Amino acid sequence: MNWDLSALYENEKALEADLLDAKNRAISFENVCKGKLKELHVNEFLESIREYESINEKLGRIMTYAFLKFATNSDNGSFYARYQQEHSSIAEHLLFFELEFNKLAKPKQEELIASSPHYKFYLESLMEEKPYQLSQKEERILLKKEMTSGSAFSRLFDEHFSRLTFSYDGKKLSEEEILSKLQDANREVRKNAANAFTKGLKPHQPLLGYIFNMIKTDLANECELRGYKNAEQPRHLDNKITQKSVDALIKSAEDSFHLVHEYYALKAKLLGFDTLYEYDRYAPLEDKASEYDFEASKKIVLEAFNQFNPKFFEIASMAFEQGWIDVFPKNKKRGGAFSHPATPSTHPYVLLNHTNTRRDLFTLAHELGHAIHQYLSRDVGYLASDTPLTTSETASVFAEMLAFDAIKENLTLDEKRSLYASKIEDIFSTLYRQINFTTFERKVHAHEGELDLSTFNRYWMEESQKMFGKSIELSSNYHLWWSYIPHFIHSPFYCYAYSYGQLLVLALYGLYKKSDKALFVQNYTSFLAAGGSQSPKELIKKFGFDIEDEQFWQLGIGEIEILLQEFKGMCDA
Repeated sequence: MNWDLSALYENEKALEADLLDAKNRAISFENVCKGKLKELHVNEFLESIREYESINEKLGRIMTYAFLKFATNSDNGSFYARYQQEHSSIAEHLLFFELEFNKLAKPKQEELIASSPHYKFYLESLMEEKPYQLSQKEERILLKKEMTSGSAFSRLFDEHFSRLTFSYDGKKLSEEEILSKLQDANREVRKNAANAFTKGLKPHQPLLGYIFNMIKTDLANECELRGYKNAEQPRHLDNKITQKSVDALIKSAEDSFHLVHEYYALKAKLLGFDTLYEYDRYAPLEDKASEYDFEASKKIVLEAFNQFNPKFFEIASMAFEQGWIDVFPKNKKRGGAFSHPATPSTHPYVLLNHTNTRRDLFTLAHELGHAIHQYLSRDVGYLASDTPLTTSETASVFAEMLAFDAIKENLTLDEKRSLYASKIEDIFSTLYRQINFTTFERKVHAHEGELDLSTFNRYWMEESQKMFGKSIELSSNYHLWWSYIPHFIHSPFYCYAYSYGQLLVLALYGLYKKSDKALFVQNYTSFLAAGGSQSPKELIKKFGFDIEDEQFWQLGIGEIEILLQEFKGMCDA
């Protein structure tokens, strides 16, 4: 099951026509508006920002097509690079708009914002970026160099990993295929897979370490040029949240690491092991791991969505029927999974690497949660549909909870206990592991100069050990496993958004189970449809929560404690 990209472009001739049109419109927009924003009447400004949005949406459509071609076949790297270059050249003609708006006198800005309510949050967010903007000449230089700076190393990482294979039992396996064996019921299979994965990674460590160092250096240079306080501040600004909120999240998570220790100590007893190793973390409790082929996963997810909100079922059904999803692993395809929002005038595209595990079932729900969010928010327009990571991860993790509830009924005690174990492990992975990733990144980016491989390994082990304590024995294999995490390369400090979304979802899901379900569904759907047109704080306030309050995060932690107690009860039965 592959993508149908015809919703973007029927062929490359149509792609080229749009590229030329975008270029001509961008040049015309610059000629008409540059240097004149302060003179525009409110109606003229509204017309200009609509044109600015329309040109950017067209560029977004072009780049979506080019990126998706590359994501499923790394041989298309030069094709993608060509359109990146074209995009950069056209974007130069649009560069003035945001810079010039931020140079307007505040009364003029307020007048224009008041007359453009559809763009209010976008323009107000723009004003917050003013202290970190450079001159137009400097911004142009950075734009020109973008393709040969961090993004170049990001592309190198993707191309390199898409070609990596791992030798296992006489076969060459992809990253997704070898990692799926860490969920096998047979301990020897898991152990051998972990050894094979490490052995396959090790020769590439120097290159992967160099790539990470270049990402670190590139980000440090940009922070210095723009005046950011630290390497994570630009991410918090993009996410529309404060350092205080992130610090409170990390503290709440680290203060509850004891839940991880308790769970894995219990799991060791259930499996009959004196010691759990890193390759035992996702060991199923059943003698044979549950399998969920794609059709079975599709059926479960659709039924879960339909029970919650038929609108979710309708959107997900379109995804299956209209070629929104690329499903299975294949040679030169990017690993992992994502949902690309594309543009409001088209539809999202979901990439999977389905290998029939239970985790793949939840990955399908997760990415379709993103897709539903992205599709629902199309009415707020291109500039406002870009949802901060913190709230975008809410939709995906909430969808996982729907799938979990859908399959937990009508199971035997053993099956239900196994499912709960898997769900708790997923929550640990989404919450605590991502906090580990974030604190690891903090150490890496705070380090003076480049890191050697032993320092990467040491920082990784120090932060990982905090999460697992004495409940998991981390072998020398695990020292290297920082090097395959793509978020460190593509999106520094992305990972805490997963933790943020996980705790928020647990709080919301607890509210859903206790409140008027019809009213909750209405409010939740409205929350998703708002996209990025409001701040996370304002959106979440609709549910009566304050994300600045440290006690807010305890609501989510409390839900984990409830799950863990229910699991313990099943183990005692």
